[in-house]
Amino acid sequence: MRESTVMKESDEIRDPNVDVLTESGLHKVMVAFQTLSEWPTVLMIVVGLFLTAFVSGTWWFMRFSPRLAVAVFAVTAVFMLTDAFMLIRLPKKQLSFGPWQPQLAALTLLRVFAAVVLAGITYVLPNRVGLALLVAAQFAGTAVFYYGAYVEPFQLTMSELLVFTDRLPVGFPPIRILHITDLHIERWTQREDEVLRIVEEANADLIVISGDYVNLSYNRDPETQKLVHKLLSRLSAPHGVYATLGSPPVDLRETVVPIFDELDIPLMRHHWHEVDFGDGRKLVLLGMDCTHHIETDETRLAHLMSSAPNHAPQLLIYHSPEMMPQAAAQGIDLYLCGHTHGGQVRLPIIGPILTSSQLGRRYVMGHYRLGRTHLYVSRGIGLEGLSAPRVRFLSPPEMTLVILMPGGEATKASLKAAAAMQ
Repeated sequence: MRESTVMKESDEIRDPNVDVLTESGLHKVMVAFQTLSEWPTVLMIVVGLFLTAFVSGTWWFMRFSPRLAVAVFAVTAVFMLTDAFMLIRLPKKQLSFGPWQPQLAALTLLRVFAAVVLAGITYVLPNRVGLALLVAAQFAGTAVFYYGAYVEPFQLTMSELLVFTDRLPVGFPPIRILHITDLHIERWTQREDEVLRIVEEANADLIVISGDYVNLSYNRDPETQKLVHKLLSRLSAPHGVYATLGSPPVDLRETVVPIFDELDIPLMRHHWHEVDFGDGRKLVLLGMDCTHHIETDETRLAHLMSSAPNHAPQLLIYHSPEMMPQAAAQGIDLYLCGHTHGGQVRLPIIGPILTSSQLGRRYVMGHYRLGRTHLYVSRGIGLEGLSAPRVRFLSPPEMTLVILMPGGEATKASLKAAAAMQ
């Protein structure tokens, strides 16, 4: 196997002075909400009662009905308590971990907003109808939250992608590549067991991992680091397992890099490796650290490509989809990444609310094609951490099996025609 470490000690490609993610407005909001984890339960109750009274008072002001105001107070309080109960139960059920206060605050604000808006929308309707609609809306919110926190995050599946390349010899078996990303491990759950089951099921020739190994709330936790090591040590494939790092605030270089010291998994930081599968089938792996600073990473990619061979298919393993325009310009065959979680919370028709990508909603999830470059943005496996939603909605976790086939567009068209005739 040929390999090269390409690192250039020059000002133009050193790490940026500013961490793009931690300086973003989204991250600052997450950090601000996370401070609520220090609030005592009594203070959370007092604030909850105040907000409940605010909702009740709004309905009273709109309808001048004391009885309705009392009913609205009771309904709002019950659903807020239900949220608190479900959040507190998550770690006890070994499903999700971390403080409940920031999550409850976010849910409460959503409920208050919905209740106030509903008070205005139903102003002309009878009191009973308005109250019934409020109960229905709050119940729907509870159902969505339960599904998003207790069900969908554990519906891990393996997606398959067929990619054709003219850089593989025709007449030999394809190369099976299993892509894993955004593990975001907190503690060992049924999700980690499912990851190992899918690895066995995939029967891949090669496994690649594109970062974010730890949950943001546990990125300095020694127990979490041990669990990451435990999971990675149980991954194997005939032609190896290769990895890159994720976002700097998540995969802290001083804590995550040492995890790989005792593992038979090369951590690719501005490296390329040529893997030989036999029968003339080769694959060039390109691995880079992700800073989310597009100018820095663009320069690093160009420098990496300047020494990488191009007689075989090239696979870029990089945490985020932000290098897609540059990868296409370089003629890279395949680009596997994660980071966006598919939005993690998606709304019907609207799609993802946020992606945390410098390219916004341009590359959110799934397969994209630009020039000869195939990009697959995985929805990932775990949850971000801090005060980010501990739910997934319409964006279930996934691992991806990429089947790299010999042949160009003509071969692809003939296979489609044959499938259509069956």
